Amino acid sequence: MNSNPDYVSSFRQISPYIKSYKGKTFVLMLPEAAVTHANFANITHDIALLNHLGVRIILVHGARQQTEQKLQDPSTTAQIHQGIRAIDSTTSPLLVEAIASTRFAIEASLSTGLPNSPMHNANIQVRSGNFITAMPIGVVDGVDLQYAGKVRKVDIHSLDEMLFNHAIVLISPLGFSATGEVFNLNYTELATKIAIDMNADKLIAFTKNNGAFNDNRKLQKQLTLLQCEKLLLQKDTSNIHLSLKACYKACDQGVNRAHIISYIEDGALIKELFTRDGFGTMVHRDSYETIRRARIDDISGILELIKPLELDGVLTRRPRELLEQEINHFTVMEIDGTVIACAALYPFVKGNTGELACMVTHPDYQRQGKAAKLLSHIEKQAGKLKISQLFVLTTQTAHWFLEQGFSESSLEILPQEKQKVYNYQRNSKIFVKTL
Repeated sequence: MNSNPDYVSSFRQISPYIKSYKGKTFVLMLPEAAVTHANFANITHDIALLNHLGVRIILVHGARQQTEQKLQDPSTTAQIHQGIRAIDSTTSPLLVEAIASTRFAIEASLSTGLPNSPMHNANIQVRSGNFITAMPIGVVDGVDLQYAGKVRKVDIHSLDEMLFNHAIVLISPLGFSATGEVFNLNYTELATKIAIDMNADKLIAFTKNNGAFNDNRKLQKQLTLLQCEKLLLQKDTSNIHLSLKACYKACDQGVNRAHIISYIEDGALIKELFTRDGFGTMVHRDSYETIRRARIDDISGILELIKPLELDGVLTRRPRELLEQEINHFTVMEIDGTVIACAALYPFVKGNTGELACMVTHPDYQRQGKAAKLLSHIEKQAGKLKISQLFVLTTQTAHWFLEQGFSESSLEILPQEKQKVYNYQRNSKIFVKTL
């Protein structure tokens, strides 16, 4: 094999990937079905290889099959509401037992080191812990979901410390509260949250199929966020759809690349990461121009954008403290990591209205259609929030908003709480747009 020219060529082709992946953080999303599959030993070997190449790996696993088996006992009452299993004090110990069983199986596989095997002398360090703080989902439609939870906080500093010491971090779909309660978590949502908070370079979702397919059953090798969003509009509850949703959310909130690969195919992880064409489906942000939800570390860039307009009196002043509180309302457009435009969307419950505010484009990028593209993105956000009408207050950009389909209106169109704080001294014009 070593004399095969194809082998030599292939090895040379993967060299750039080896260099670029070193020190990068990958979050792997592994369903419990993958752990029980015959190919899992090969997946373990590939994970070990990535670890040896210097990739920082966080492995988040599910335990659905084990949980279903444990809760088949007629004495248990595990109600499912809107796809969420209500966990009470009776079923909670069974759930923890099922999850622990899956975790131990993964740890055992990563600990093997038989001679004449890919894991020989691997000495993989696997670390687990209480990295996830959780909170109850609560009561939904009158149903108390009790110990079914959602992520409240990810301990990124502890995770980073484990990764710095070259360990593979293994995280189970459990979270702990400050009062010592244990909550069951959705492992896809957990993996997505970790990838976003850790600013991971990749989120990799293992599924039964190779990836996402179009209507002609052709594998979609690459999907932009817009293409991914269109696929998600189709009503589907399959694992592929759930993985695609996780990939979209991760990339929309800062993760550069997300992948869907098969846990059945031997070497799928290596083929996806170390070949030009890949093997599964890759969801990606446009590396040159990206529109995404703003994060805390975008505040400096937003302040640089809005400060000149604040000094000119075009915008009302927004101090850093206020931006930190309202950062979740902001969307930014960035080019090569630099924020070049921003806008905020403030929803109002009454009347299904929303305010478009603080819409700014850097002077170097004006008159290039950037603002219109950002507005289109904001309108899609508004649609998801069931907002049927947008309004904006402006002093100097009236004509631009008219060109975008807004029409001039009066103070009475505004929600009551907005009318109360209207600044008559600024005398802003009011424009509305029905979505």
